[in-house]
Amino acid sequence: MKLAALFSGGKDSTYSIYKVKQMGHDVKCLVTIFPKSSNSHLLHFPTIELTKLQSKTLKIPQIVSALDSDELAEEMNVLKVLLEKAKRDFQIEGLVHGGISSEFQKKCFEKICKENGLKIITPLWKINAKEYMNNLIDSNFKFILTSVSSDGLDETWLGKIITTHDISQLNKLSDKYGFNLNFEGGEAETFVIDCPLYSYPIIINKSKTTWDGYRGMFEIEAASLDSNAR
Repeated sequence: MKLAALFSGGKDSTYSIYKVKQMGHDVKCLVTIFPKSSNSHLLHFPTIELTKLQSKTLKIPQIVSALDSDELAEEMNVLKVLLEKAKRDFQIEGLVHGGISSEFQKKCFEKICKENGLKIITPLWKINAKEYMNNLIDSNFKFILTSVSSDGLDETWLGKIITTHDISQLNKLSDKYGFNLNFEGGEAETFVIDCPLYSYPIIINKSKTTWDGYRGMFEIEAASLDSNAR
């Protein structure tokens, strides 16, 4: 099936593309909406500009739009317009959504797909969190945390490439502090710097970390593709 993928640059949307390709589907384009702020109901905010670089290394064209409102109705309307464009330009038949447990988001995306005559595929839906996080590492996904906003996650996690050992540590912290191990509740945001789908890994050339005592952000100010790494 020809698919568009909702793409934020994080582990969930990238791994979803990886999974549907394994199923034999053809991901024809990425659909990315730049939200106005982190108050978005549906969309991922940190590092969203860098999805353009990820699109390049994935070798999948990207359709983008920017929002000037955090209103849910506006987010839904812009996504509907982008999917109409994806149908025209790439003849897509369905949409890949990397959601894991948010019924609210899933229902919103299902509604838009139904209105556009598209099927929705959610390869990560209700996946076991620990199994999923370890699968990411085993599948050679390299990702960093670009924001943290939960008890138990301090500034030392910002910008860190997550390893198998880190998954074990995060699992203990999630048990102690009650956050979702896969960060589905927004406790942290991620950015994929390399994976089997990439032509070249992404190098972070310049970054800035901010921390207010509870939440923090790893801001990537400049990045490029490492064309010598393959």
